[in-house]
Amino acid sequence: MLTYDVDIWGIRQRKGRTKPYELRWRTGARPHSKSFRTKEQADGRRAELLIALRNRQQFDIDTGLPAFELADLEMPTWYQHACTYALMKWPKSSAKHRASIAEALRIVTPVLVSSDRGVPDPGLARRALRDWAFRIVRNDRGELLARKDVETPPDDIAVALAWFARNSLKVNEAVRPRNLRPALDALCLKLDGATAADNTIRRRYNVVSNALRYAIELEFLAANPLSKVDWEPPKTDDEIDFRYVPDPELSRELIDAVGKLGPRGEHLKTFFGGIYYAGTRPGEGAALKETDFVLPEEEEDGTQPWGEVLVSESHAEVGSAWTDGGKPHDERGLKHRARNAVRSVPIPPVYVRMVREHIRVHGTAPDGRLFRAAGGGRVRSTEYCDLWGQAREMVLSPEDVKTPLAEVPYSLRLAGISLWIKAGVDPVEAARRAGHSFAVLSRFYAKILRGAQRVANALIDRALAGQR
Repeated sequence: MLTYDVDIWGIRQRKGRTKPYELRWRTGARPHSKSFRTKEQADGRRAELLIALRNRQQFDIDTGLPAFELADLEMPTWYQHACTYALMKWPKSSAKHRASIAEALRIVTPVLVSSDRGVPDPGLARRALRDWAFRIVRNDRGELLARKDVETPPDDIAVALAWFARNSLKVNEAVRPRNLRPALDALCLKLDGATAADNTIRRRYNVVSNALRYAIELEFLAANPLSKVDWEPPKTDDEIDFRYVPDPELSRELIDAVGKLGPRGEHLKTFFGGIYYAGTRPGEGAALKETDFVLPEEEEDGTQPWGEVLVSESHAEVGSAWTDGGKPHDERGLKHRARNAVRSVPIPPVYVRMVREHIRVHGTAPDGRLFRAAGGGRVRSTEYCDLWGQAREMVLSPEDVKTPLAEVPYSLRLAGISLWIKAGVDPVEAARRAGHSFAVLSRFYAKILRGAQRVANALIDRALAGQR
């Protein structure tokens, strides 16, 4: 409790003591004292207390300290705050975001220190911070705690963490511009010293900014210190470079090429077809089950009606250290959607036939999944990316293979959504099928949408001309 009821008394000398000069003062009804070796030291401390009193500072009754000294005493180090922040964010974050938080914090923490004497080796520091300080696990009682507080780290890790605990700057010191700027600059670098991608820098910056806002919430800071530093993350252009998005013909050729790559290619051809025809993200496609599909039978005249797929899960790959169940993939709801959200996507006849044929030939996993690894587990990104690379080499010219044309399987999703928009599908409906907000769709597909606007304008012109 703080009070203005303070008396500061004179200094008394007690002979025969190592520190004979005693300063005494009172806060509320509680007396305090501190002894010094010399009278000058005692006078100096008395002057500090008198200045705080004249400046209308309240004093803490229990410790006898002025309020600003008490605040500094209770101020955590950046390392302590970063550990607290990582623990706070863990329960409601996806596995991928947990890993991003740990990565950003492990980059800035070695910069925000008071000394580099005895600093741990960069590789050791990286492992200690990322895998032990900022990774959260459950203890025997089911409580979430930093891994370092649940398991016994190896000796070299323990020494590294102890060094950061001793040398980390207090939060209010760490956020001074002269300390904060080098930390922000460190966010821009990869491990080899090269400049990181713009989106990577921005993602790391957002983590640090959020950690600072949490310090404000805990009342360690009064305002976000980033406003005092002339530093901004790079601006990113989210618009897709459509020079490298495969057109419908090339998309079909690539999907067919996957099917020619042996048993695994035959099994995963329909997986790639889903990315193109249904707009599924790879993590969503890996989670699809037979029960997620509505596959109508052909009509008597041989025509195949449209079907439907209900997308409700995403198995994004991130590593077992960051998931709740210890699996290498995160089992969560749809990206940026409520936990139990379901996205209904109509699928064209060509994909209805592909799915039906896949089930007939390959069956499903015991849990109903359509696509699985050779051993029955989840399809890994290493597996489908390897197949995609082989398919590109089969279909593309040697010159195009070296370009970003259809560089990753996700290119099929971009191609599929682009096809919807170009075909005249309402952009709001295209966004819904893709699992985007309309704002995100507008950002990524601005060029195509502008083309669709010209078509719409021409239709309106004709309608207006008919009214004359």
